[in-house]
Amino acid sequence: MLINRLCLIGVGLIGGSLALALKRAGACAHVAGFDQDERALSEAMELGIIDSAHTSLAQAVSGSDIVLLATPLGAMPALLQQLAPLLTPAMLITDVGSAKQCVIDAARKSLVGRIGALVPGHPIAGTEKSGPRHAFPELFAGRMAILTPLPENDAAAVARIRALWETAGATVELVDPAHHDRVLAATSHLPHMLAYALVDCLARMDEREEIFRFAAGGFADFTRIASSSPEMWHDVCAANRDYLLAAMDRFEEHLRRIRVAVEQRDSGELLTIFRRAKAARDRLASRRRPVSE
Repeated sequence: MLINRLCLIGVGLIGGSLALALKRAGACAHVAGFDQDERALSEAMELGIIDSAHTSLAQAVSGSDIVLLATPLGAMPALLQQLAPLLTPAMLITDVGSAKQCVIDAARKSLVGRIGALVPGHPIAGTEKSGPRHAFPELFAGRMAILTPLPENDAAAVARIRALWETAGATVELVDPAHHDRVLAATSHLPHMLAYALVDCLARMDEREEIFRFAAGGFADFTRIASSSPEMWHDVCAANRDYLLAAMDRFEEHLRRIRVAVEQRDSGELLTIFRRAKAARDRLASRRRPVSE
């Protein structure tokens, strides 16, 4: 058995899907769920995601091998502080946060001598849905899970968290935290900002009903992720602010170049940009199926 008791802090899409995947693989004997939303806890119990529901963090963590932080980034500093006195020598902590340096910084303040218990992680998978009812065990199959190990982690701890994600079907890569945050700012965080901005812009126009009535599949595909949790993405903006701003600056400059080409009727420049983008997107599509987060 890979895990005797997994403490799932946050019983939504990501944590719930991992729990279901581990259960289906026979790799986890018991999943204890902790969430401040009692309705979500009840739903997770009904769906078989968790085996026990707790509103007490101490009770949820007690006896656990691994504690998984599957909450918005903004909640993690307080949770890490509360977890610190509850840790036992063999207990490991990992997380699913979309930014890593902020989690590590918070852990260094709270865990102090036990910082080696945290193996930071981020599965590159998700949907625009949230909540336990949208969890499914295949979410991580064929996807990537990134670990950003700390100098204080021993090899056995990293190997165990790696095995957790591999058991769920993911391919695991080890990455430096700063590199993770810089890349994800461009490939995940920026696209979410663009989707939110476009939908909000159009929704505030006088002709919004007409606009949305005529919206076709391309609009739906591009803006699907604007249905993601506003609270989660609010936290991402704060957590990865500097890298996100750099990605937004770069995009604004590139969009300005396209605007100038349209304004000046520069068909050559437009075709060059469009063809280059199509070739890059086609290469990506040929290598792997797209991920949504």
